[in-house]
Amino acid sequence: MSCSPRKDPIFKPNSNHNKKMPPNPDDALKHALLKLRPRTVSQSESTSPYSESEPESDASNPNHLPAAADCTALLSDELLLKVLGKIHDRKQHIANSLVCRRWCVLCGKLVKSIKLIDWEFLESGRMSFRFPNLEDVNLVPACIKSARNSGILLSNKLIEVRLSSGMLENGDGLFVRKGDVFESKAIDGGVAILAEGCKNLRRVVLMNVSEEGLNCLAKECELLQEMELHNCGDFSLRGIYNCRNLQILKLNGNINGVYGSVVSDIGLTILAQGCSRLVKLELVGCEGSYDGIKAIGQCCQMLEELTICDHRMEGGWLSALSYCRNLKSLSFQSCKNIDENPGLDEHLGSCMMLEELHLRKCQMRNKQGVKALFVVCRRIRELVLEDCWGLDDSIFTAATVFRSIRSLSLEGCSLLTTQGLESVVLSWKELNRLRVVSCNNIKDSEITAELATLFSILKELKWQPDSRSILSASLAGTGIGQKGSRSLRWK
Repeated sequence: MSCSPRKDPIFKPNSNHNKKMPPNPDDALKHALLKLRPRTVSQSESTSPYSESEPESDASNPNHLPAAADCTALLSDELLLKVLGKIHDRKQHIANSLVCRRWCVLCGKLVKSIKLIDWEFLESGRMSFRFPNLEDVNLVPACIKSARNSGILLSNKLIEVRLSSGMLENGDGLFVRKGDVFESKAIDGGVAILAEGCKNLRRVVLMNVSEEGLNCLAKECELLQEMELHNCGDFSLRGIYNCRNLQILKLNGNINGVYGSVVSDIGLTILAQGCSRLVKLELVGCEGSYDGIKAIGQCCQMLEELTICDHRMEGGWLSALSYCRNLKSLSFQSCKNIDENPGLDEHLGSCMMLEELHLRKCQMRNKQGVKALFVVCRRIRELVLEDCWGLDDSIFTAATVFRSIRSLSLEGCSLLTTQGLESVVLSWKELNRLRVVSCNNIKDSEITAELATLFSILKELKWQPDSRSILSASLAGTGIGQKGSRSLRWK
């Protein structure tokens, strides 16, 4: 049998077969998919029976991409944590935690702040295990026994509570009664678990915690700098005596209509002796008198910001503010009165370093108390009055005691007139910033030449006293708003 001789291929220089082919884009895509494809179970490890319909090998399939290992497995935990930390979207962190167990653990280390709703999640130790690097924890929602799926939400600037139908049937006028909150012993146990598992805490919000729980927190969390306490009595404050690095404290004694607890001079004195490094203090619904504020001023010598909200202080407490020698900012919020019996002006003293005075939603009908407050704060440079009831011309005249005022902000002071404003601001020689908003008795038509001259030399002026005048000025020349003229009609 004859065989035909083997014919070697003829080399042709100009042949297309000898030219270098350009890279195929599909190959690049397959390579990228190969890197992203997760590891699959091999045939030998598969528990499913052998099927003749399945090919013995995928090598004959040119489009098959072999299983590849997870590329992130080559990265150390520290390096992968830095990569995941570059993602600032919190929702994306939740999605990333569902990729695998390793990513779940690493994403949990990136969480710094949490508001707890389920108390069992803390008590079981899962919260500190899942999020070991927490720095800001709010336990208040979980401390209240309420239905998590309740559609009733009580919320204000101080607290946010889910209410059940039983809470609305209270006869004592409080939404949160004593039985609606976990006992102090149970809360202390949860706080101890939190302190042992999250030693990097910087801020914590607690409710109905006792001295034992605060002691444990002070012992384990040496970096703790900010604390907010709800529904705590005088003697529970002994627990923060060891919080030597505490700088910011918000103490909620009584929130009107929500819960009631008593913080008196005893608690304020314990607080002052234990927190000597306080820089910012906020007292909400606290009782007390001259002695408690004096103790704070004498012991907390680094105190720079003091906020008093809805206080229940006894008369004569204002003169104790003079002991706060380094106080720079003083704020009053939602106070029904300033001081019912402040005493003589010569006994009031003054805050030598005070720069700012803020009054928001306060009753200012008591001229004697307002005048005493202005005397104590006579060295301020900035005055802010917002939505204060009873502030008329006669009471605002007491502000002439300020001699170094540089900034004045008025908002929602509907009783103050143009004449009352002018009589005071013209006496301030250093005023360079003025803001007047929604003060409906201050009229553009009543501005005098002296007041206009003052406006011309100010560095900053925001003048929107009467919303009606602004509307009429914007509609001038349009014929809208005049009797018998055009009107707006919405379709």
